[in-house]
Amino acid sequence: MRHKDEQWEKEIRKGPFALSPFTEDHKRNVLQQVEWRKKSEEGSKGDRSEDSSRSSRPFRPQVVNASHKRRTRRGPLVAGMGALVIAAGLFLWIWDDGQLVKPVIEQVYPTAALQLSDDLNTNLLTDKMKRNVATTMRDDLGKQLRVTKVEDLPVSGRIYVEAGKESEKEYAQIWLDAATGNLREVGMRREMQPSELEHRYLRQVPSLLQSIGSTPTLKPVSIQRYVSMKQGELEPISYTTLALENETGYGEIVWQQDEAVSITGDLSPDQVSQVALADARNAIEALSGKANLDLVRASRSKDDELGKDTVSFSFKDNYFVQMTEGKAGLGYTVGDANHYEQDFADWEEIEAYYQELYNIQESLLRGEVEPIIKKIFKIDLQAYKLHRNPDHPGMVTFELESSKDVFQVEYREDGRIKMITRGEL
Repeated sequence: MRHKDEQWEKEIRKGPFALSPFTEDHKRNVLQQVEWRKKSEEGSKGDRSEDSSRSSRPFRPQVVNASHKRRTRRGPLVAGMGALVIAAGLFLWIWDDGQLVKPVIEQVYPTAALQLSDDLNTNLLTDKMKRNVATTMRDDLGKQLRVTKVEDLPVSGRIYVEAGKESEKEYAQIWLDAATGNLREVGMRREMQPSELEHRYLRQVPSLLQSIGSTPTLKPVSIQRYVSMKQGELEPISYTTLALENETGYGEIVWQQDEAVSITGDLSPDQVSQVALADARNAIEALSGKANLDLVRASRSKDDELGKDTVSFSFKDNYFVQMTEGKAGLGYTVGDANHYEQDFADWEEIEAYYQELYNIQESLLRGEVEPIIKKIFKIDLQAYKLHRNPDHPGMVTFELESSKDVFQVEYREDGRIKMITRGEL
């Protein structure tokens, strides 16, 4: 108990409890209760699936203030769980990186925080099912949603649990094996406020933005969290998307579990390649005939999941260029993002318009696109074969079959070119 006493003294002198008058008797009683409860729960940890055990990931909700009232002891274990709720739930907390994060009671007994509606058939849920539902929402969604539906699905041998409302931003669906209580499928979502994002994500933001040459002072503005587990998978996978911005720029970071897999942000001026910028301006001039357009924004997106690293330039009058390095090679896109609305009276006019796009003469298209491609890529398109796709009117591909070099071209009904893409996107 000596080591635990020292740890207690170390932590209790931090944060909001620095002046709390904890006594030695009270301290020892609480530690004994927690130790007893941990041993009783030891056999049930990791039983969310038959095939794998799941380690508990740290979770950091907002701090809840606690008050201290001295109580007399009422006998061995003091009605077990009731004493632990009072003792551990109010007085023992988990610390991580200097942050006060969560009562011990929700760590060793997660169903204590599970919220169930009054009219549910809770007899369908075993203790193990309740624990798996509570743990899944706590660890992956970061919040306990109120369970609004419990249903037996006898044909599939599952129990279905629904929390929140489908029409709202916070919603969860969980399917459990009726025989074992293990997770089978999960689909959950929630929209979080910037203040709710766990510290383990926030502390990564400046260095992640700097890693792509973006401004590290962008501020969080919104967070989306999605959690998915499909049939045959061993555990839920969470995706956390953080949008950032300031007065002059924007950014976005996506984490899979706790690992950043996609980072996007405006480039700092000193991080913009002047060679790439000059090349982009030349491409815009070839497409539009407009020279030296002002640069509106330069950004970079690095996506490790897709294996792509893209630099984008946006210019005045809604023209853009994207340069991509990816697993499949290099990609290049130049386009006109202006929208030219078409007015249609009925579906017959729409179908006639699509037919006009699909049947446009090849000679007209070649006459429009060949000079642009020759100026940007220094390539003669005559040897490339045109392919049409009836599912995509207004788009064709030019392919050099000997090398599999392909240009994808989007055009308007009069043959004017909207966008040209070469290679990997």
